Amino acid sequence: MDGKAGKGKDDDIVYPSGLKLALIVMSIFIGMFLVSLDRLIVSTAIPQITNEFNSADDIGWYGTAYLLTSCAFQLMFGKLYKVFSIKTIFLTSILLFEAGSAVCGAAPNSVTFILGRAIAGLGSGGVLSGVMAVIVYSVPLHKRPKYQGFFGAVFGIASVAGPLVGGAFTTHVTWRWCFYLNLPLGGVVMAIVFFLLQIPDRPSTQIPLKDKLQQLNALGMLAILPGVICLCLALQWGGTTYAWSDGRVIALLVLGLVFLVVFALIQVWKPEQATMPPRIFIQRSIASGFWVSCCTGAHMTMLLYYLPIWFQAIDGVSAVDSGIYLLAMLMPVVVASIAGGGLTTRIGYYAPFLILGVCLSAVGAGLLTTLEVGASAGKWIGFQIVYGFGLGFSTQAPNMAAQTVLPREDVTIGASLMFFGQQLFGAVFISVGQNVLDNQLTNRLAGIPGISRQVLESTGATELLNLIPAKYHATALGAYNDSLRMCFQVALIMACLSILGALGMEWRTVKKNLPPKKPDGERAAEEGKGEGCSSENEAQETDEKDRDGGAATAVSTVSTAATRTVSHTEEMTEQKTETGKAEAKGITV
Repeated sequence: MDGKAGKGKDDDIVYPSGLKLALIVMSIFIGMFLVSLDRLIVSTAIPQITNEFNSADDIGWYGTAYLLTSCAFQLMFGKLYKVFSIKTIFLTSILLFEAGSAVCGAAPNSVTFILGRAIAGLGSGGVLSGVMAVIVYSVPLHKRPKYQGFFGAVFGIASVAGPLVGGAFTTHVTWRWCFYLNLPLGGVVMAIVFFLLQIPDRPSTQIPLKDKLQQLNALGMLAILPGVICLCLALQWGGTTYAWSDGRVIALLVLGLVFLVVFALIQVWKPEQATMPPRIFIQRSIASGFWVSCCTGAHMTMLLYYLPIWFQAIDGVSAVDSGIYLLAMLMPVVVASIAGGGLTTRIGYYAPFLILGVCLSAVGAGLLTTLEVGASAGKWIGFQIVYGFGLGFSTQAPNMAAQTVLPREDVTIGASLMFFGQQLFGAVFISVGQNVLDNQLTNRLAGIPGISRQVLESTGATELLNLIPAKYHATALGAYNDSLRMCFQVALIMACLSILGALGMEWRTVKKNLPPKKPDGERAAEEGKGEGCSSENEAQETDEKDRDGGAATAVSTVSTAATRTVSHTEEMTEQKTETGKAEAKGITV
């Protein structure tokens, strides 16, 4: 049941319920799934794409173009969602993503394909922030951790499905369907959001267009966009396309840092129009969450990128099988994300799960550094499980903190900051890992005839061992294993550093404004008087159960892999609500 809320008042918002909420939640998670899938689906299609376009020199741009626009515009989308209509910006983001996918699918040459990837990346940045914005205006705060758990589950499933789906389409149909797949599903998302999503007017959306444009902080945008682009290009090219001492790489690094410093100064100079207001960034939980997001982006990306290389080069399996082996990591991510969200909804606090998660991630990353040639399946499966559970418990906590400590109007800015840190550090540490691997291999294989840095840089990860004489094969395999372990050690360092951010997180509860439980008769009478009125601070239990049941059912359809876990969590939560609620409300810091 819907109605007009007060103009931007936090305590007057009317949340959707029942089937309407279910469809909205399902649609935004489909959008999230498509964006997450698109990041990795191209990996197994690249060989066929380069064969068709004769574009081996453009391989780096296929990933870089997507990354540049997604990362560069991430902070801007946070401000756009605050100043303009959330529904309009979200639909525009989906449309951009769809347009980019269509261009990629129909591309007649490599240049057009790269352009499509850039457009899709731009849209993906808006979709990520938009999912958070829609959740904020669709679900009460104390129920959001459950949906944040699904957010992490969707990411985990998409990470597994991306390379597998890409490989299947490329092998059995055509690589172009890796991108055409987005069109019908994205159309469904747009239709549901257009017809069902109703967000009340907010004070920031009612000001004149001229004032809105001033709020976007054009000077800040002119600094952050080239700054991020220069930095990402330097990190993508440094040590691979060009040497780190090359003038182009040095110039890009210097320009990137200068632009980022200028951006920071502009934020301090004009805080009322800042893209990232200092008052938000210096808030303790936001700063801590940003640090955790940066470290998580670093160690997660490194392990997702280099662990498959270990499977292929050291264990000798195919690219598809290496993706399947990652299920040992990513399925625990799904389970822990959903379980952590459900438990946070029950007890109200997300900080304990964040601390547990970063500690488990560090332990799991540490165990992965011990992998050796001939390691048993039990080891690499068990080590991944530990790491995966840690990642699942901790990944969504920074976004949950932003929703808890910030006013609703600022949540999209806080969420975009978390996504920005995760993406930027992910890009940085892919490059760091590549340089670590190249340097280690060069040093460890120096004594083998015919092996030089030039040979290493021009040879595929799994083809290197084929170039080495048979009598040196065992030595080279051990050197390759030790070099990859150094990459895992970098991931371990970042996982350990994330603990500092987790310990700095405030212990805030998502149940801080819940009303006390009342007798059944009194509660029923009040529900009869207030039928149709629901707010973030005064949500009726009966309406919440109706919404939760419908929404959880719909969300579970996004991925059948998570259905049983979701159902079990929901059932246990509902059975224990009456007996445990008084205890949950009695928790103090």
